[in-house]
Amino acid sequence: VLPKLCAILNWTSTNPNEPECHLAPIAAWADRVRRLPQYRWTGSLHYVEGKDDYPSETCAFPGNSGWVNGPVNLLNGIVNTTRILEEWDGRAEEVGSVTNEALKFLVHFYGDLHMPLHTAGRARGGNGIKVTFDGRHTNLHSLWDGLLIAQRLRTLPSNYTLPLLIPEIEFNLRGAIYDPYVRRVMWEGIMGRWKGEVQQWLSCPSPEPAFPAAGNGGMLQTVMGMFRRSRNVAGETDDDLICPYAWAKPINAMNCDFIFPKALDEHPYRARYHDADHFGHDMCSKTEHEDEAHADGAPYLELDTPEYAGRIRDEFVIEKLIAQGGIRLAGVLNFLFADEGA
Repeated sequence: VLPKLCAILNWTSTNPNEPECHLAPIAAWADRVRRLPQYRWTGSLHYVEGKDDYPSETCAFPGNSGWVNGPVNLLNGIVNTTRILEEWDGRAEEVGSVTNEALKFLVHFYGDLHMPLHTAGRARGGNGIKVTFDGRHTNLHSLWDGLLIAQRLRTLPSNYTLPLLIPEIEFNLRGAIYDPYVRRVMWEGIMGRWKGEVQQWLSCPSPEPAFPAAGNGGMLQTVMGMFRRSRNVAGETDDDLICPYAWAKPINAMNCDFIFPKALDEHPYRARYHDADHFGHDMCSKTEHEDEAHADGAPYLELDTPEYAGRIRDEFVIEKLIAQGGIRLAGVLNFLFADEGA
């Protein structure tokens, strides 16, 4: 599979002491180009939010009102890029910019799918909700986009600086700051606490029929069933091999479970908003956030607490999401590019 991915990316190393290529350097490409004029249309593909979704009160995925941007969303982004890659005939000389970009988008979209706030319909995926973390003013989206992981990297046990006794993994690490984190996710997570779950992460529920059978109720039951199930949301994107809706639905539910604390809507922390484009990975500096805080004089909810960050750490929440995203991406790439019988 890897040689085919390298061919699509137009980069193959000739150094026998390193992998032919890595996906890590292109993982954030879709974010880097989204502000360029020719790629602005891709902005909506980074998220999928229900119009009725408002955590922590309600997690609707999507709810009766449907998706905010209709079919132009993350789920269909995954479906469409997968289809483009399916059409590649395997010849390196036939790789075009569309195939190349489809792979780069697909890699990024699996990361977005497993970041819960990319499925949240409230406050631009949490970009507009101000909080503090370790005394630093930020917003809920940025906290999950980077600060929680950065804290993990700073506090990793020192034993994960040593190589794992798994040559296939060690060979593909890049000598990067996050290598110890990868080792921990593999050792404590995939080979440890989730060992019995990993295979299930790749499974998809059986597709639901468009309409129920008539049964004993005859035509009236069938007609009423059509009204009740006139829209099979999962059926729009999911099949028995790739099911982004089924994978994302429990991730969206996490927003109501604990990601949006109920205290945000209680005195004195009622969520207030600052300007940020929709899922724009708000990059306001610490000073800018502090200026805003001093301007209105109200406190922000601190989330570096045992009840919030402590729970996320103890339950391996971030690590499990990263692992699920990686396993599912690997499964799809194997489906697309592995030789038959491999």
